[in-house]
Amino acid sequence: MIRRLPEQAGEWIDRTRPIPFRFENRDWQGYAGDVITSALYANDIRFVGRSFKYHRPRGSYSLADHDANVLFTDGSHTNIRGDVTAVEPGMDLYAVNTFGGLANDRMRFVEKLAHCMPVGFYYKAFHRPSLLFPFHEIMIRKVAGLGTANPSLPPPSSPKQYAWCDLLVVGSGLSGMGAALAGADAGADVLLVEEQPQLGGSSLWQLGRDESIQEMVHSLVQRVEQHPRIRVRPQTLASGFYSDHWVALVDEEKLTKLRARTVVFANGAIEQPVVFQNNDLPGVMLASAAQRLLRLYAVKPFDRVIVTTANTDGYRAAIDFKKAGVEVPVVVDLRPGGESSELRQEAEESGINIQSGAVVWEALPTRGKTGIRGALVCPLDSNGHPHTGHGTVVPCDGIALSAGWMPSTPLPAQAGISFAYSGELEQWIPDKIPGRLFLAGRVNGIYDFEARHLDGKRAGLAAAKALGMYHKSLPTCPSPSKNPHSHPYPIYAHPGKKNFVDFDEDIHLADLVNAHQEGYDSSELLKRYSTLGMGPSQGKLSSMNAVRILSSLNGTPIELTGTTTSRPFYTPVPIGHLAGRRFHPIRHTPMHDWHEQNRAEMTHAGSWYRPEYYHRKDESRKKRILSEATAVRTSSGIIDLSTLGKIFINGPDAAEFLEHIYTGRFKKLPVGKQRYVIALDESGMVVEDGIVARLTEDVYYVTATSSGAEHFYRELQRWQIIWEMEVTLVNATAQYAAMNIAGPLSRDLLAPLSTVDLSPEAFPYLGVRQGEVAGVRAILLRVGFVGELGYEVHVPASQGLHVWETILAGGRDV
Repeated sequence: MIRRLPEQAGEWIDRTRPIPFRFENRDWQGYAGDVITSALYANDIRFVGRSFKYHRPRGSYSLADHDANVLFTDGSHTNIRGDVTAVEPGMDLYAVNTFGGLANDRMRFVEKLAHCMPVGFYYKAFHRPSLLFPFHEIMIRKVAGLGTANPSLPPPSSPKQYAWCDLLVVGSGLSGMGAALAGADAGADVLLVEEQPQLGGSSLWQLGRDESIQEMVHSLVQRVEQHPRIRVRPQTLASGFYSDHWVALVDEEKLTKLRARTVVFANGAIEQPVVFQNNDLPGVMLASAAQRLLRLYAVKPFDRVIVTTANTDGYRAAIDFKKAGVEVPVVVDLRPGGESSELRQEAEESGINIQSGAVVWEALPTRGKTGIRGALVCPLDSNGHPHTGHGTVVPCDGIALSAGWMPSTPLPAQAGISFAYSGELEQWIPDKIPGRLFLAGRVNGIYDFEARHLDGKRAGLAAAKALGMYHKSLPTCPSPSKNPHSHPYPIYAHPGKKNFVDFDEDIHLADLVNAHQEGYDSSELLKRYSTLGMGPSQGKLSSMNAVRILSSLNGTPIELTGTTTSRPFYTPVPIGHLAGRRFHPIRHTPMHDWHEQNRAEMTHAGSWYRPEYYHRKDESRKKRILSEATAVRTSSGIIDLSTLGKIFINGPDAAEFLEHIYTGRFKKLPVGKQRYVIALDESGMVVEDGIVARLTEDVYYVTATSSGAEHFYRELQRWQIIWEMEVTLVNATAQYAAMNIAGPLSRDLLAPLSTVDLSPEAFPYLGVRQGEVAGVRAILLRVGFVGELGYEVHVPASQGLHVWETILAGGRDV
């Protein structure tokens, strides 16, 4: 772990518990508390993925699950999110979306064909000649999507939970904890949800020179965790907001359906990238991601970094890096006037050069584009355009970006809160807020540390007042910072056309310009045509810059351009969580374990699980099914029929009852004979089929289809009550195992094992006999569905496996 720093105050890792794991066929080590991304970065692995469309090298960018750069598979699970998934012993990880491994991805040539894949090309290509479309469809399906699902895995356990609270607080930063404490002190039952493992939000890592913030956060966390009216749910995502304050809470194990009387949104803001040439390569990352690496995981993010910024936070990050031993040759400030706070003076005193009114116009890649070796820094002219003729190359291995923030608006927007664009803050701020909904902190436009905490207290008291638990006047809302924390247009065109706006879908600036030229001049249409914001991260890093670009192309203000509609789920949710637990149990036959041990490919039969065929070597499904069918035709075969419905019908009116249910006559059916039957409903529609066998004068044994047996049995009970017949019905489906032995040698196979005379004269076709098979009491049915010689053997379920294995053993001697 060559990039691991000495112990840092507040770090999340446990250095006494090393965690071995594998990545791309090599052994590595992290610590307990590491996420996959931090463990890899600690080992100086910066190249961890390939992009979706062009298969360009990608590295950690947000370290907050705001991008799709770090998605992995372990062969069983796919799209494991490296930014939020803890590293575990024995993990064997591979990057998704590669063909032949990360380093030798055979699809990396696609980038050279970028000129053949302009925006929207998939709508225009592949239609002619039409005869080739099936081929194109197959190839597109092979390369589309991220990761491959493993259908052989057993279904996960995904329970659902129902919960209630007076006040739900989303986010546990300074404002979130302030709201929770204020509401709880007023008497509210508070639920505080936080998507990170620990409380504190950005205050845990975005410190700069003010180390005292850590003490303040630690004190608040202790108060929250000890408060009797506050329940804390770490590593829980509020992923969807529905009518009547119905909120979907998702954690690793389950989905919680929460009803909250009031809600405070304190879910902060998302740092936004700068658009320039090669802004997607490993080594380019958000300053907040680098600070997380440094503060939470004690990982040195760079050796030499250029900080590109347009706010105070960039200077705070530069000071963080300098203190950690990272060389910071220059802070490139997009603003002509630069930074006016005392942080600029502190940065200069520490030896950092400040270049105001400039921009990183291009990141210079290393060989193979798996990292960066420098940056081309250009001054900006009076119109904010790069003065490329006066650029300077600055050697570096990292570029940290802190040009602005986008408030995390999707969840509040789903709740019905509308936002208006503030030109003073250069961000969206709340406009119309429905009752019993409140916002606090950076999502409310408040950035100063102390002001965020005060704003949280105000929101918590406002929620308590709405609940009738607080009767005093509310404190005033703190004023937003006078200086905007976001640059109005951090987008700089480059003729190289690798200046990416959306990293998920490999959408660069020229794509959006071309889409606009084709008439897609609304945010909703532009999104759908270009697929911008439709990847796993749902536009967290791209939607704000896309709105700025569209606003510029349209020549209209941002507030008139508008954003796209936010719908659940804003962050990916496991499909198993949405499906929930199985309300209908999956039933196993008595021979199920034997089938699995012998490599059966299982399939569903109603609520049952039974074999479709058995794997042998590397033979295909088609070949295996053909081989098994050939064995039945030429010698003999056996199939598990335990899934069939099995019903005993007896009593004085049994025969008449059957004649009411099925077509055909049963009063004259001889004992020891059976008949194929179909059952009809009142309208004459076929609802069931099977066999009726007469065991004694008033006892009939009925079989039914695997998927319809339960419903059919209920119908039999219903008609028995309606007709008031003297009939006893016994559903013996689970009490009996059944198997069919068929083929020209089936009689030779079964005869030595049974006490029943199987000769054609003694046991003719459509006969039924009772005796023993393999020493077990059994019902034998002489059947044949396509003219073959065959027998069904029905035995008590407890003896099913014994009889099955005995028959199989006997088959080896036939």
